[in-house]
Amino acid sequence: MLIPCFLFSENSAQESETIPADKMNIIKTNVTAYAFRNINLSYERAINQWFSLNIGFGTMLQGKVPFINAFLKDEDEKRFQNLRIKATNFTIEPRFYIGHGYGKGFYFAPYYRFSDVSSNTFDFYYDYDAPGGITYPIPLKGKGSTKGNSGGLMVGVQFFLTKSQNLVLDFWIAGAHYGTGTGDFTMTSDYVLTPDMQAQLKREIENLDLPFVDYTVETNANGAKVKVDGPWAGFRSGLSLGYRF
Repeated sequence: MLIPCFLFSENSAQESETIPADKMNIIKTNVTAYAFRNINLSYERAINQWFSLNIGFGTMLQGKVPFINAFLKDEDEKRFQNLRIKATNFTIEPRFYIGHGYGKGFYFAPYYRFSDVSSNTFDFYYDYDAPGGITYPIPLKGKGSTKGNSGGLMVGVQFFLTKSQNLVLDFWIAGAHYGTGTGDFTMTSDYVLTPDMQAQLKREIENLDLPFVDYTVETNANGAKVKVDGPWAGFRSGLSLGYRF
């Protein structure tokens, strides 16, 4: 019932409030994203009362993978203890306002997003079951990157907080995007891997069973190559503060 209530209040207020159209630009930053090391900035330009274009850029500083324990088993998470990632994204977002307009009120926004995620050189190991019942760890070094292109839809509402209508609050109620991602990761070992070592390494990586990721594994005497080629999905929500001018 939240959305109908907002819509009613927006439509009712239209009769008593006029939004000046002389301030057509808004600079904003999503303050909730900083909790995830994401430094970001967006620019919105009102084209007319009901339509605007929002362009955003964000970069996540290198650090631990957010919520890694939610999609890896405990024993698998230990293998990636020093894995760090960094990411950048670029978003083009046309907005259609159904409230006051000129950047105020409820809106829905189809959008395109480009994402680029890369890792540091991280440690990985697997336990090799050698003939004779002997098991010992094989260490490897991993590194790689992946890129994604996706499209989605977001619903939000934007408020002007001051009497001068310069201070802006943009509430991203919910947004989701889906597309495709491609990338390559390599894992190298100081050991010369025998065919049996390679076969076990391939099974270990395939059995990680990472969610929302399709990947294939090739092994050789030096290690493994992991090729990512499959779906790419994400979710957006948050609060942005901005200045209108």
